[in-house]
Amino acid sequence: MHPFVQTYQTVAVPALTKQFTYTSTYTIPKIEKVVINLGIGEAGNNSGTVEQIAGLVKKISGQNPIYTKARIAVSGFKIRQGMIVGMKVTLRGERMNDFLQKLTTIALPRTRDFRGLTPTSITADGSLHLGIKDSMIFPEVSQENSSHSLQVTLVAKTQSKEEARLLYESLGFIFQNN
Repeated sequence: MHPFVQTYQTVAVPALTKQFTYTSTYTIPKIEKVVINLGIGEAGNNSGTVEQIAGLVKKISGQNPIYTKARIAVSGFKIRQGMIVGMKVTLRGERMNDFLQKLTTIALPRTRDFRGLTPTSITADGSLHLGIKDSMIFPEVSQENSSHSLQVTLVAKTQSKEEARLLYESLGFIFQNN
């Protein structure tokens, strides 16, 4: 059994069932998917740079990214319609568990001046949004690769922010005390 799944079953589920009442085991909150977004900006003009950034995302997530293209032209930003402006990866199952294990045990503790996640990063539907400024906190990223910022979204099936926060805390995410 994956260590992250084991933590969910042995720590998160008992903590959630102790604080909240559930009529069925299917109503207990859980993380459904992780979405990693990356905007590439000016690099969209250079195909070699785009491939290098795609390789970086593949190293971090273990999966090839999907390119996102501009729907309309914006002359002020020098963006043409159909130009690659970013990439994203959606992780589920085993790859999601691997990424979350790496994020909670290795990457976030390596963040410079990390004092915890802000509780306001949890939305009303229970999703957690993380902005990672430096991709070098992941062990797969070497010094030669240029550093890029990532947007990581954890989509959870919860009923409230309180349920979501307890779920994330019991899975190893550290929040600031407000």
